[in-house]
Amino acid sequence: MQNTGTHAIHGGEDVRNARYPPGFFQGTEMPTAGWWEALWPNPASVLVAIGLRPDMDVIDLCSGDGWFTLQIATIGRHVSAIDIDPNLLEVAKHRLMEGGINNCKFIAGDAYDIAKLTGAADFVFMANAFHGVPDRLRLAKAVGAALKPDGQFAIVNWHRRSREETPILGEPRGPKTELRMAPEETIKSVEAGGLRFVKFVEIPPYHYGVVFQRSGV
Repeated sequence: MQNTGTHAIHGGEDVRNARYPPGFFQGTEMPTAGWWEALWPNPASVLVAIGLRPDMDVIDLCSGDGWFTLQIATIGRHVSAIDIDPNLLEVAKHRLMEGGINNCKFIAGDAYDIAKLTGAADFVFMANAFHGVPDRLRLAKAVGAALKPDGQFAIVNWHRRSREETPILGEPRGPKTELRMAPEETIKSVEAGGLRFVKFVEIPPYHYGVVFQRSGV
């Protein structure tokens, strides 16, 4: 995932000396082990709810350690996992190898370069990262350029609630409160980049999904 700074919240702990690649988005660090499973024990259900289908070529943007990538590859036709951190991509590769999955390509690169890094996609998925994007208009336009006609962009974001209101395994979790975005703010940011809002989904306990579509040409 990507971040704009080196002082970050990682799994609920303050990480001041963590080393992240240049361009890493703020507040999108991977959590400590165990709480993805506690938050979303069935990630496939999240993907189905936001519209992922078996006939889709997918880009998992800011894919991190592959928690969703594995399930995307299981459901979809093919997935390209893009992350700026090659170390996280290695974790993701191992996760998919253990699952016997081989329809995934792993790409180290900047999210803004999405259209240059891989072929056009039916579906771009981005979870727990959009809140940290410094230039959301630029990213929305970049994603639009990476989509096939009528392709979709799905964002899974934390609701705009304080960290104290989103405990996981007994501790406040997720990005800093001030980084969180209301659904309306996310929708406005992406629509400004030329994509059309088509769907909203509640994703318990603390998230929502918003889906956008590129106009067919």
